[in-house]
Amino acid sequence: MRRRSLRSARTLTLAAICLSVCTASGWAQPSAVTAPDEAALRRLIPKADVFEVVETESRHFRAYARPDEGGEPRLIGLAFFTTDLTPRVYAYKGRITMLVALDLVGTVTGVRVVHHYEPFGYFSIDMPKFPRQFRGKRVLDPLAVGKDIDGVSRATITVEAATRAIRRGARRLTREFLTEQAAQQ
Repeated sequence: MRRRSLRSARTLTLAAICLSVCTASGWAQPSAVTAPDEAALRRLIPKADVFEVVETESRHFRAYARPDEGGEPRLIGLAFFTTDLTPRVYAYKGRITMLVALDLVGTVTGVRVVHHYEPFGYFSIDMPKFPRQFRGKRVLDPLAVGKDIDGVSRATITVEAATRAIRRGARRLTREFLTEQAAQQ
């Protein structure tokens, strides 16, 4: 019995060493944008040629456009899933997953509701007018239901949670991105 536990401990130690060596030497694969994520991103940021996943403090996507004459792709937008940046925002039946696109100064360029369990979602957040009303809103706008975002009676919890997730996530990503850009200059 003791031999088996020593062998297991050695195997686990060896596996941990191999994993750390592979990661340190660059053998680990970088995070890639999945095909479904890329399709959703292309709908929100159609001018982008390339997307990348950024696994920093806030997991998000960066959208790049290639210049006409070749050269380095130019960053044109950011996007995030609300469940990545605001995981503790819950609606009536759980979290609402939305993909939110931003320009580089913090203006919402698009929102797409991806998944939810909300019983009243079919006449609130699933309606095309719900995500459309965020387009052109800036992170400094109130983004508050009843002020600059339309509410839906009987779906107040759902609409408020979805709005809160967009507002908090957009503000967080914009703040982190602008801080990163300032540090690079």
